[in-house]
Amino acid sequence: MPCCLAAPHALLRTLLHSAARPPDAVSAVNLELVTLTEDRAVITWYTGAESEGEVVYGTHPAHLNRTASEGRDTAHHYVELTDLEPGQTYYYQARSRGSAATPTPLHLVSGNAVGTSLHGFGTHAGPYSFTTPQPPPGRHLLSIALCNDLHLGETTAGLVTGMPLMRGISQRLGLGPYPEIMGRALVEEAHRRGARHLLAAGDISAGGAPRDLSEARRLLDGFGTHGQDYFVVRGNHDRRGRQGLQEGRGDSFLEAFPADGGPDGEAAYFSRDLGGLRVLGLDTYEKRGNGAGSGGLSDEQLAWFRADVRAHKDQPTVVFGHHPLTVRNSPFPVTSGQRLNRRQARAILDTYAAAPGVFLHHAGHTHRNKRTVLPQARHVTLQEVGAVKEYPGGFCLLRIHTGGYALNYYKASSAPAREWSERSRRVAAGLWPQYALGRSVHDRNSVTIRDLSGITPTAETISAAQG
Repeated sequence: MPCCLAAPHALLRTLLHSAARPPDAVSAVNLELVTLTEDRAVITWYTGAESEGEVVYGTHPAHLNRTASEGRDTAHHYVELTDLEPGQTYYYQARSRGSAATPTPLHLVSGNAVGTSLHGFGTHAGPYSFTTPQPPPGRHLLSIALCNDLHLGETTAGLVTGMPLMRGISQRLGLGPYPEIMGRALVEEAHRRGARHLLAAGDISAGGAPRDLSEARRLLDGFGTHGQDYFVVRGNHDRRGRQGLQEGRGDSFLEAFPADGGPDGEAAYFSRDLGGLRVLGLDTYEKRGNGAGSGGLSDEQLAWFRADVRAHKDQPTVVFGHHPLTVRNSPFPVTSGQRLNRRQARAILDTYAAAPGVFLHHAGHTHRNKRTVLPQARHVTLQEVGAVKEYPGGFCLLRIHTGGYALNYYKASSAPAREWSERSRRVAAGLWPQYALGRSVHDRNSVTIRDLSGITPTAETISAAQG
């Protein structure tokens, strides 16, 4: 009822604002503060028609004395502010042809897409504000790209049978397949942001077809060498089909991405040591099924996981797998198929409770950005990361320092990727951003203080950082 009462007033404000705009003005919408680090911020918005874009900002709302612009006309605006000061509050306004951009609404989750405070809300277009965090203490050691849900071979995003809101969005005619566009953009952006390694947490393909997994391997090989520079685990979409199981055919996923560092050559789970950082990859769909239902580990895998973590309980450790251990604060109904089997999730959390070295568990599957810390293991960040293949369309960069780590989400910035990201925000009748972006800047950008001085960068890492 409050929404219905407010609608006439909102419509009147829109009409008055439209009347006051110059004839060549554009409608600037979907403003989002995507990335926030100690010294930079990435801000995006959409204008429909191609136009210039700029962000004016400063340390006082009445004195926006600095400007960052794109330098070219586009409908899909992406502006990066650099040389910011840690711990400083900034006020900003994004503009195109004199029109100030308005935020992506997050009213279903009481969220904030544009800042770390509510400053600027209640006005038509800000200025909005954010406060930069302090950087993780100590020396930077290495950066790792965390990604998931590439869905190579998919042709319709957001298609869910039996749910009228989830009719799906397809690519525009004449353009390339969106999973390939987003996969290439992922590799390019991860390189550009300084990632030394990449962890891909499942649903690499749309249905486990050999040709789609082969294409995914080709794309990811653009990042580096599998099993050395990047690592991949299975998701429910990467399962072996029922017919393949009945006919005794090989595992297409393992044929494309053979496990390296696992207990044997037939398992899709593994552990690796990267210069003192231990990485554990879990196969969270190691079971028979059609991809539905909760994620599952075999008894053998769970026993291996417990033993490996116990044996290295004090070593800095990152775990990644497709299904999250829990799904909290979703505006949509939560089903058992969105998470790992409850009993196994509890067993993993109990293992973490006795392993102070574990500091991060990265998961996909939910296609959203969400940071969770549970009382059973408060020293472990559970980070769900938005899908590569659709809005918001990107990855999370883990920056490890000797005294802590930062997690920062980046949208893919290539022009084709930005166009598809904007088109695919229409999933779920346009409600998708209220779920996938993250309820707050903190859900996709955070800093944690932690002693990680035991990690020693490899020679290759040092060389890459210096280059």
